[in-house]
Amino acid sequence: MIVPRTTRDAILRKLRSKVAKRRPIFIASAGSGLVAKLLEDAGVDCINTFSGARLRANGMGTMAMMWPILDSNEQTLRYTEQDILPALKGDAFVCACLNANDPLKDMRSVLERLKSMGVSSVSNVGPSIGYLDKDSTLYRVLVKSGITYDHEIEMLALAKELGMVTIAVAYDLEDSRRMAERAAPDIFCFHAGTTKGGLVGFDSGETIAETARRTEAAYAVVRAVHPEAILVGHGAAMEAPADAQYLLDHTSGHGFWTGSSTERLPIERAVLAAAREFAGLEFTNRPARP
Repeated sequence: MIVPRTTRDAILRKLRSKVAKRRPIFIASAGSGLVAKLLEDAGVDCINTFSGARLRANGMGTMAMMWPILDSNEQTLRYTEQDILPALKGDAFVCACLNANDPLKDMRSVLERLKSMGVSSVSNVGPSIGYLDKDSTLYRVLVKSGITYDHEIEMLALAKELGMVTIAVAYDLEDSRRMAERAAPDIFCFHAGTTKGGLVGFDSGETIAETARRTEAAYAVVRAVHPEAILVGHGAAMEAPADAQYLLDHTSGHGFWTGSSTERLPIERAVLAAAREFAGLEFTNRPARP
């Protein structure tokens, strides 16, 4: 098997063409090769790999990646190379989401390893310290120990220098501005929060209208300092296609990024429905053998 290769120029040319034609950019995460293949067949532009998606494939919530139960970057590198890339035809490009605060790895080496295996894009979401509330004790302790959002910004800036497409994720207006100013990412995603729904989703009670308002505020901050960025939204109340449509209709962005919405949730529903139908079968019209 030879994994298809692409380039930064080819990716951005395709994405900017879609933006110009007013067609939404569609990014989605995959924790297995089967999901990645199905996403590509459905027309997804970019398939993200990260430890949270890998854990979702094992029935856990995305945020399980915040607990130190695995080497996040090594997990992402391994399953991206072994499971995701061989499953794809090359219609969608792959973005590896990394932990830029990994104290045991030189991020330049990690980025070069990704490039050598055929991955031409990178993001800072796997995991990110931005998930944590800034007024929490845990956030302050981590920052004090050197785990910072600055490292995530620096990693994406380096990736862009190395010729990779960068997809930046931020969780509030302050970090949105800092990321746009210092990393000038090709794509910016506002992460509105953990996606609700299903067996392990977290529902904060926020409506899709509130998610759209917060997302648009972040878009405005980024556009003010980096107007060339492609803007996408993710998470919180954006659970179903109708929610994503609301986001498209009520923000000035260019698309959306799905995770649980096109992976965990449909798998839960389809497998449960099929298995329950099988489990409900009974013997009919055949006498029992003695």
